[in-house]
Amino acid sequence: MNNRKVIIIPIMILVAAAAMWMLNKDYQQIDMSVRMMIAVGAALLSGVISYFLFKPEKEEN
Repeated sequence: MNNRKVIIIPIMILVAAAAMWMLNKDYQQIDMSVRMMIAVGAALLSGVISYFLFKPEKEEN
């Protein structure tokens, strides 16, 4: 579980930062609170996807 957190948290931060940058650059007319909600939603969605994609490998005996 800890190994997943080490990967998932930075991915979520990068996605949130990229979403905010793109929304601030291209969509200035959208209210800031709505842009924040979109960025948070994108970060959460990427975290959930990453959680399931980065499953730990099973140890073989």
